[in-house]
Amino acid sequence: QMSWCPQYRSSKFRNVYGKVANREQCFEGIPITKNVHDNHFCAVNAKFLAIVTESAGGGSFLVIPVEQTGRIDPHYPKVCGHQGNVLDIKWNPFMDNIIASCSEDTSVRIWEIPEGGLKRNMAEAVLELYGHSRRVGLIEWHPTGNNILFSAGYDYKILIWNLDIGEPVKMIDCHSDVILCMSFNTDGSLVATSCKDKKLRVIEPRSGRVLQEANCKNHRVNRVVFLGNMKRLLTTGVSRWNTRQIALWDQEDLSMPMIEEEIDGLSGLLFPFYDADTHMLYLAGKGDGNIRYYEMGTEKPYLQYLLEFRSPAPQKGLGVMPKHGLDVSACEVFRFYKLFTLKGLIEPISMIVPRRSETYQEDIYPMTPGMEPALSASEWLSGINRDPVLVSLKEGYKKPSNLVFKVPVKEKRSVVVNGIDLLENVPPRTENELLRVFFRQQDELRRLKDELSQKDIKIRQLELELNNLKNSPKTM
Repeated sequence: QMSWCPQYRSSKFRNVYGKVANREQCFEGIPITKNVHDNHFCAVNAKFLAIVTESAGGGSFLVIPVEQTGRIDPHYPKVCGHQGNVLDIKWNPFMDNIIASCSEDTSVRIWEIPEGGLKRNMAEAVLELYGHSRRVGLIEWHPTGNNILFSAGYDYKILIWNLDIGEPVKMIDCHSDVILCMSFNTDGSLVATSCKDKKLRVIEPRSGRVLQEANCKNHRVNRVVFLGNMKRLLTTGVSRWNTRQIALWDQEDLSMPMIEEEIDGLSGLLFPFYDADTHMLYLAGKGDGNIRYYEMGTEKPYLQYLLEFRSPAPQKGLGVMPKHGLDVSACEVFRFYKLFTLKGLIEPISMIVPRRSETYQEDIYPMTPGMEPALSASEWLSGINRDPVLVSLKEGYKKPSNLVFKVPVKEKRSVVVNGIDLLENVPPRTENELLRVFFRQQDELRRLKDELSQKDIKIRQLELELNNLKNSPKTM
């Protein structure tokens, strides 16, 4: 036992603790969605908190300024353009006011939230993206390239969208079942996926090549996360004894996990969150109230258990505040926004390193990715890789993003990716369009009926004439 004590003692994160916000700093009265899809239904940035809500007909989500805590008015305006349930929402990492959503209606939509939040319901997206033939369960923004969005559908395909032109530009078609999770490495040159077909894959997204594949017979993988620049992946899943477990993998060799670790016998999905700045891993169980946290190392034992934040109330999902939205004066290194469906409550939980000093703690806040993209969409698509543009949080980083989302002008109505026209089997857009189609078809039907009845009359006339000819006395 002595052998690990000294190395354990040296960790500056061994006393990190979770601090729950006061009641008045929570968000109350929110009709959180009852959908059982395994996503977080929540996305947060330094300006806004977005939550998918329960709604009759169509899908909607709330966007609330992050400082507007307390009870939310039941008539608070919503983003409500989708025709089916909203399954995932994600904020653009480089533009605080741009959020993407995907839905059972097969579309991905991009919304621009006005400064200060919504004053009325928003039904018009700045961009509607159609290319999937079935519902879209998952979206992720590229971590370094501006305006690149990945979407994964129940058609087992991942589409890469270039929002500068508003079109899908690549299709990754190597999965044989529903994709459960996507995670990028630091520069976004690789994407790891977990899939219902029990395989873990490392994919080169621009070529669609699968570089590594693990057949997870003993460890059924649910979620995967890249561990920053360590060239390692961490997965959460279920062992063959149906216990929850995590596994650590070398991204260049997925033949065997480096380690497998049993967590407990509960059944809810384990959501992993990794903080590359502190090398801390957080594991939060869906349906239980605990968040365990660990420190990841490059040497054995790789994974050092630190502590566990406990709460009796079950979490449905968790949003995570980006680094530049944290309170560095309180030594806050991570912040969750926990969804309690039963109470309609969202509760911030701050992970804090206890320090007495008043000065900025350089060692727990290294340079971190800020809000400036490292490259444009076309640069990334052409094959360039760049690491994220780093910033210091020392001056209480509040540099506003000067990027503006330009809505592309879309002309052509066929989208050919990998030789397939993705718009061949796309459903109509909106109720209005459905009505337009309906009226168009009715007009066409009327026209055809008219034509038919005209022909009918002509036929009758001809028949009469023929009869008359037959019955007339034969003339010599």
